Amino acid sequence: MQIPRLHPDTIEEVKQRVDIVDVVSEHVVLRKRGKDYVGLCPFHDEKTPSFSVSPTKQMYYCFGCNAGGNAIKFLMEVGKSSFSEVVLDLARRYQVPVQSLAPEQRQELQRQLSLREQLYEILAIAAQFYQHALRQPQGEAALEYLQSTRKLSLETIQQFGLGYAPTSWETLYRYLVEQKHYPVQLLEQAGLIRQRQSKNSYYDYFRDRLMIPIHDIQGRVIGFGGRTLGDEQPKYLNSPETQLFNKGKTLFALDQAKSAISHADQAVVVEGYFDAIALHAAGITNAVASLGTALSLDQVRQLLRYTESKQLVLNFDADAAGTQAAERAISEIATLAYRGEVSLRILNLPEGKDADEYLHTYTPEHYREILQKAPLWLDWQIQQIVANRDLKQADQFQQVAQKMVKLLKLIDNSDTRNHYIFRCAELLSLGDSRLISLQAETLSQQVTPVQSNRKPQPFKKQQQSSAFPLTSDRSLLEQAEALLLRIYLHCPEHRQAITEALQARDLQFSLSHHRFLWQQILAETALENNPVSSDASDPLFSRLQTRCLQFEREMTSISHLFYLDEKTEHDLLRATQGVQAAIACMERVMCEKRYRLYLELWEAIDPKEDPERSRSYYELLYTEQRRLQQLDRQRQFSLTDLI
Repeated sequence: MQIPRLHPDTIEEVKQRVDIVDVVSEHVVLRKRGKDYVGLCPFHDEKTPSFSVSPTKQMYYCFGCNAGGNAIKFLMEVGKSSFSEVVLDLARRYQVPVQSLAPEQRQELQRQLSLREQLYEILAIAAQFYQHALRQPQGEAALEYLQSTRKLSLETIQQFGLGYAPTSWETLYRYLVEQKHYPVQLLEQAGLIRQRQSKNSYYDYFRDRLMIPIHDIQGRVIGFGGRTLGDEQPKYLNSPETQLFNKGKTLFALDQAKSAISHADQAVVVEGYFDAIALHAAGITNAVASLGTALSLDQVRQLLRYTESKQLVLNFDADAAGTQAAERAISEIATLAYRGEVSLRILNLPEGKDADEYLHTYTPEHYREILQKAPLWLDWQIQQIVANRDLKQADQFQQVAQKMVKLLKLIDNSDTRNHYIFRCAELLSLGDSRLISLQAETLSQQVTPVQSNRKPQPFKKQQQSSAFPLTSDRSLLEQAEALLLRIYLHCPEHRQAITEALQARDLQFSLSHHRFLWQQILAETALENNPVSSDASDPLFSRLQTRCLQFEREMTSISHLFYLDEKTEHDLLRATQGVQAAIACMERVMCEKRYRLYLELWEAIDPKEDPERSRSYYELLYTEQRRLQQLDRQRQFSLTDLI
């Protein structure tokens, strides 16, 4: 379906509801720096964070690639989606009523929006059905398993909404279709039933399984995990991928753990549902579980939204499978970890136990003590490298040393790298302190990155003559026009003066992307009763930004004008002088064009044959030359000092 044009009220309501920090942090690991947040830019490769998010202005900006805009623009760029698609998705997410400017399409639009709500409703009813079945005679074995084997209280069972899927092939199907009268297609889209090969009937997706509801961050049921009570494989079965459920982007119990994660400033990730449930039951409520897959970057970013120090502890099983799971998780988030964007620790419990098994034997206090001592991921990886290795054997020593070098080369921070070089040297020295410095020097020689022979190209700055030849330096003209537009956007008190100056001197923006923005400004100010607004929220600025977002190609060239860094904020303190300099610059371009035109016309005429026209062009030349000199004198400071 083609998405209809959305009503401005809907767009404005979405902008009011959305939080740019929440939106961006789903894709970028952010750290608080002063009043803003910083992280690595998702739009270009970089090692040092130059990407800034301002919660007060609800804007982002990258000082490296100049990408910038609001939450809507960010999602358009990240997801390669249209303006309407992003606004519609945010409207669903923040439960904003959607209005369309096309009345004939409203019914279809509302139907699309209501589909997700119907799926939420069906899954919630299915969860209630499973919970009810757990307390029926058919669910006795499942309830006994939870209470005796898993040692869960009725309170915990209720807290996590645990239930039971009956053995029959069509119990849930009949309940939802025949009693509740839900369409079969909706049940199938919710991942609750499947169509038989004969195509004329359906069967329940989950049968004779202990049911564990999976919730989104807002606490709504989006899927289920089902554990078999017999020998059926797989032991754990998750809901299929649906419009609501994506297991690679979902963390079990995050809806219940997010507050505790913020309070503890730490997130604990375990492998299984019951590991997370056992930890919550023990009062360790900052725990979540991955859904049987390797921890993904999307899942990590979700967690890091709730911890200021970005502390993440992976508590996977200590057996071979658990070690492999930890290695896979590390590989997924290696980029963040090596750059220090995640404070990652690895927790292996004694005796190879998982969290659930450990808490059956030991107290929560024991777990917390071990949790506090969990080694950093690099220490853990080094431990894995030397585990079960006899360093007295030359071949094993060489293998260990090579793996250490490979690991150390990936560490960007020189201080961290030097620390671990010394740590590895201690291990390779086998307790002989006299060999540590020698081993450290050997490792350092192999680890230190080889410097490239290529020299960075110096930035070539155009030399300015005293005549200030603007048309020979397009960059200066672009800077002047950009400065004028930036002042207009961010300094409402100067808008009238800018408009009057442009009109009085009959000036136009020379660069196409600047002309585009000025056209949008004129279109918006025509609708604005008072463009010189004293309102701090500046509705003209907000509406203008939204208007421009609908022009994706043009927005790439002007988005940086909507954002202020420290330098441009400082420059705007001299906005009056900036307007004068920019106007003078733009007028000089026009004067110079006219001067060259008159010069060509004058030179093409023989003064003996047409003395009157020759004299006329000469006078025009003289007038433009005088005006150029006046404009140069008006420049009281260099324009490039402002930009």
